[in-house]
Amino acid sequence: MSELVLLLAVVLLLVGVVGSVVPMMPGAPLSLSGVVLYWWSTGFSDPGLVAVFVLTVLGLSAVLADLFGGAITARVGGASLVTTGLAAVVGVVLLFLTGPVGLLVGIAGTVFLAEYVRHRDARAGVKTALFATAGVVGSAAMQLLLTASMFVLFVFAVFL
Repeated sequence: MSELVLLLAVVLLLVGVVGSVVPMMPGAPLSLSGVVLYWWSTGFSDPGLVAVFVLTVLGLSAVLADLFGGAITARVGGASLVTTGLAAVVGVVLLFLTGPVGLLVGIAGTVFLAEYVRHRDARAGVKTALFATAGVVGSAAMQLLLTASMFVLFVFAVFL
């Protein structure tokens, strides 16, 4: 039974790594589920408390990067809250209709248009759109790094 739970935990961690770069797939929560499932199955003894704490912090950091990374970067680039919200809605709709490319194009196009209308400055609109798009890509990269780190740390904590 414990080998089966360990296998399931490892699978959840690996699916979490993949899910960190697949839009609309909850990568970090899947990775966290694998950690907690295994920890629970061992009577909260393996991996140790410090490892579980570090793994949880990494997982929660990945969740925060997913939720707020793009929006924070857009704001740093000069986008208004209204523009950021509008771009998020358009990006999600286009994600379902056209996939990840639609998400990126939708965010970039929406931010550019909204900021151009707001300031009548194409250069500023392009800058803000680039920041927003880079934020989305950077957020995915950060999630990949964090969930992959969770996997490696879990393997070290359990097997070494």
